[in-house]
Amino acid sequence: MRLGIMLGYAGRRIELPVELVKEADRLGVYAIWTAEAYGSDAVSPLAWLGAQTQNIKLGTAIMQMPGRTPANAAMTAMTLNQLSGGRFLMGLGLSGPQVVEGWHGESYGRPLTRSREYVDIVRAIFKREAPVQYDGQLYQIPYQGQGATGLGKPLKSTLEAAPEIPIYLAAIGPQNVELTAEIADGWLPIFFSPGKYDEIYKPHIEAGFAKAGGGKNIANFDIAPTVSVVIHEDVEVAYNMLRPFLALYIGGMGAKGKNFYTNLAGRYGYEAEAEEIQDLYLAGDKGMAMMKVPGALIDDVALVGPRERVKERLSLWLNSPVTTMNITVFDVETLRTMVELMAELA
Repeated sequence: MRLGIMLGYAGRRIELPVELVKEADRLGVYAIWTAEAYGSDAVSPLAWLGAQTQNIKLGTAIMQMPGRTPANAAMTAMTLNQLSGGRFLMGLGLSGPQVVEGWHGESYGRPLTRSREYVDIVRAIFKREAPVQYDGQLYQIPYQGQGATGLGKPLKSTLEAAPEIPIYLAAIGPQNVELTAEIADGWLPIFFSPGKYDEIYKPHIEAGFAKAGGGKNIANFDIAPTVSVVIHEDVEVAYNMLRPFLALYIGGMGAKGKNFYTNLAGRYGYEAEAEEIQDLYLAGDKGMAMMKVPGALIDDVALVGPRERVKERLSLWLNSPVTTMNITVFDVETLRTMVELMAELA
């Protein structure tokens, strides 16, 4: 298992942890990943950081598919890949209906179809074997629908082919996880639990591999979850540092009955707790919602507590199918500690 760093997305102002990223590059960390919601985008920060680093991979976790045409996303990926000397990792995702319809003004309908068609088109552009033509349910290239001029013609990228760019998909639900295993090179799960893999995820991953054929298996597929790390002598203090984050997702990242993260916590065995967190959050009592996040759930999906406790629990991750652990850390010292622990357990 190798280490990556998840930088996430910005709040009101973009403040990139440049020194942290430079230290990660020096220490041999595999990749840095950026995200986007409905403020800062995922690509611009990577270009900024890529110009200040030498070896570390540059990943998007994720570029929102409904916010870009497949061709635009492919252009961006191929451009940054060339500028960085082949360091780009293309992470794609659907986001959720609140952002897709409320921010991008696009339909969230048929999400699995969108993912499959989008990846098909992006791969065709990367390969540059012929001008792109695609007749899908959601995407037609050239466009021939309502309002078409009839002047569109198949094109291929002016940039040289880049079929080596890996494509990762963010996925939570069973069908999306299966599709990811089938069509992507890697998987970007959030709130992943190594102890729940066999029960919750493995059947869908294996089903996806079977559909892909060609010998695709866990040995050539990158499972790259985001894992928050808080090293602190007081475990309860460490829990409290992460409770706001989990409460936000479980409670506020979706409507009642349409929140992927609430559902995921339920599948992990915290159905009653997740429902209470969501009810409190949506009612405006965010503080109480935060306090209701169980410490056991935090331990399932994060690494918290004193150094030795983190080391002990890290061994669970090392014995799981995870191949890239994208840690969220708040300081250079925690990063160095994680690199040391990985070396000690190797």
